[in-house]
Amino acid sequence: MGRLFWKIFIACWLALLLTAGGGALSAWFFHQARGQQERGVEGGPLARSQVDAAIAVFKHGGVGALRDWMGDVGAGSRRAVRVVDTQGREVLGGEVSSTAVEQARVLVQQADRGAASRLYTSPEGATYLFFAVPGGPGGAPPAEFSPPGLPPEGGGPSPLPPLALGLLLSLGLSSLLAWYLTRPVKHLKAAFSAFAAGKLETRVGSLMGRRDEIADLGQDFDRMAQRLQGAMAAQQRLLHDVSHELRSPLARLHVAIGLARKGPEKIDLTLERIERESARLDQLLGEVLTLSRLESGVTGETFSHFDVADVAADVVGDADFEAQAMGRRVTLAAPDGIVLRGIPSMLHRALENLVRNGIKYADPGTVVEVKIDAVADRCRISVCDRGPGVPAEELEVIFTPFYRGENGQGEKGFGLGLAIARRAVLMQGGSLRACNREGGGLCVEVLLLLASP
Repeated sequence: MGRLFWKIFIACWLALLLTAGGGALSAWFFHQARGQQERGVEGGPLARSQVDAAIAVFKHGGVGALRDWMGDVGAGSRRAVRVVDTQGREVLGGEVSSTAVEQARVLVQQADRGAASRLYTSPEGATYLFFAVPGGPGGAPPAEFSPPGLPPEGGGPSPLPPLALGLLLSLGLSSLLAWYLTRPVKHLKAAFSAFAAGKLETRVGSLMGRRDEIADLGQDFDRMAQRLQGAMAAQQRLLHDVSHELRSPLARLHVAIGLARKGPEKIDLTLERIERESARLDQLLGEVLTLSRLESGVTGETFSHFDVADVAADVVGDADFEAQAMGRRVTLAAPDGIVLRGIPSMLHRALENLVRNGIKYADPGTVVEVKIDAVADRCRISVCDRGPGVPAEELEVIFTPFYRGENGQGEKGFGLGLAIARRAVLMQGGSLRACNREGGGLCVEVLLLLASP
């Protein structure tokens, strides 16, 4: 058991123990007071009439008549009459507590006519105190006034049994509560340890078995683990893809250098090959560095307000010039006055990659359409072509670095254009998605927040 378990256990146990102990002591004091009260002077109309009748019998018949009368009339009664002389002696031979005698004398001194306590002076001048107490004939307390464990002089039941029961219950409840609260924490600790040891597939949500804030913490851990696992996998895949992409031009460079050494007469062709492969390497490294800067969020530029139509017009103008040489066209439909707050160069790079990707895959004689409009508080930019499109299962992964789908295997490129476009859009608080067009082709939609007025 960990330290958290013992902290929760001790805190809960002490709270429950104090509650149980306080309840047991309160019950003990209550029974103590009630026992003393039950063995004091009885009150009420029945007790008063019984005392008055006892005085009348004693007055006319003496002690013997009173004892006989109490044996006949008091059988089964819940109260008994006591007669005490001035010396505190019980003249009927029964037992009476000093507490009851003192209470009866106080009631007489207060002249409480409602109390079952009377003074009687005999013709001989002797004074007797008559009062009623709980009990039956002969001074024995009735069964209902003598519960088990109640001491004869008014004590209450022992507080030890309820205290022991409270101790056991508090131990059980505290242990159960501490275990319930610390069990998911132990699972989280084990999951963190396993994750730190490199087991990135560790998940803990299914082990919670509950619905509360601790279970939500387990779900957050699973989401964090999934994202970190995906990031690590993407990093490894990126390193693998970069090394793979670098290996091919480097291999061709080695071949060209070997050919130049063996055939000096073909030096011009080999130099042209070396120059082309060098340019390809330079382009690849440039795109990898751009993607790396975007992934880290470091671009060296600040946010500013700009009209999105100006940036799009610059991109479309250059792209249309290049597309005409390939038998395609690029058009732009954008109203003025749509202002964004972001990095114009990053949006320029993202739109340029999207438009060039559309030109690459568009069918000859078709048009790549760029449309810009405002939807609620967002600016929507769509780049749509008329090409082969993308299989539905690849729509979510075409923005992954170095990914080239089934329809792009024969095209030139590294598979970084769409990944760079996605990071550039996300960096400015936007979103990007792709879908297939009706009638063939791919449409990529960018959503960016409009600048505040």
